[in-house]
Amino acid sequence: MKKSTIALGLLGIFLLSGVAVYFKSCQSSETSTSTETPLVAAPDFNADSAYHFVDAQVAFGPRVPNTAAHRACANWLVAQFKKFGCEVTEQPFTATTYDGKQLKAVNIIGSINPTATKRIMLAAHWDARSIADKDDTDKNKPIDGANDGASGVGILLEIARAIHTAQTKPNVGIDFVLFDAEDTGEPEGYDAPSSDKVWWCLGSQYWAAHKHKDNYQAYYGILLDMVGAKGAVFPHEGMSMQYAPLIVRNVWDIANRLGYGSLFIDHDAGGLTDDHVFVNEVGKIQMIDIVELRPNDPKTFGSYHHTHDDNMQVIDKKTLKAVGQTVLTTLYQE
Repeated sequence: MKKSTIALGLLGIFLLSGVAVYFKSCQSSETSTSTETPLVAAPDFNADSAYHFVDAQVAFGPRVPNTAAHRACANWLVAQFKKFGCEVTEQPFTATTYDGKQLKAVNIIGSINPTATKRIMLAAHWDARSIADKDDTDKNKPIDGANDGASGVGILLEIARAIHTAQTKPNVGIDFVLFDAEDTGEPEGYDAPSSDKVWWCLGSQYWAAHKHKDNYQAYYGILLDMVGAKGAVFPHEGMSMQYAPLIVRNVWDIANRLGYGSLFIDHDAGGLTDDHVFVNEVGKIQMIDIVELRPNDPKTFGSYHHTHDDNMQVIDKKTLKAVGQTVLTTLYQE
């Protein structure tokens, strides 16, 4: 996945750049508490439907750029967003990997209520890793990426479907941004030459520097990464707490009020180089990361991570439901 990184005091970039986000549900405890205002009702998040969307992606085969499976899945994703009433933008780009390969990649953006001024950005990566570098066998073959990639996309597709069919819509515009070429980094144990270049998250790096619309801005963003596995827990990811701690606290509070506190745990974890880093630093949009991190486990991302065990057998509908309902309910509080 992504390399672990030391959490730096980066929240100041927003103060220095003049980016100030007022998040109405995240006021201090002196002015607001979770028990004062009931949650606005949101549509039901259908875990069976989300599971189907994950399975459909995996069925194409590993979604590795420059492959037929990748191209077929991209077309399917575009069609799904259009089916759910989204305005769709495809953002093709060429990515260069750590070993000099040229990848034909595409970020896919589906927008609900595209004319709304106030927007929320929801993101996930849709590509799969081209190698199983943590496996004991077939290390050079691509993986299914059922959890690491497809789970986040499956949840976003179900959120889009749920909103499309709901009588009551959110009061904001929503942009579903699917980043490509995220899982392109160096193999486990790779002795990389000294460089400031980050070889992970190439799609979000490109998007943050070349947004799909001129002067695009969002109120805040939520990234979903590895959000469907059995036994998953979601502590506060370290860089999210640096960039947008109030948003983290608000989302985790909503999860707790919905009964998902055993998954959205009140624990501060380490920071990751994930797509939200570039959305924050380059795109100047506050974005948090809901990502599986297992505290006190030597395999932080789960034993399946970057192995051939990252298949549909690891996907749990209960985990999909907890994450999906939390994010969908968060949208309806705006």
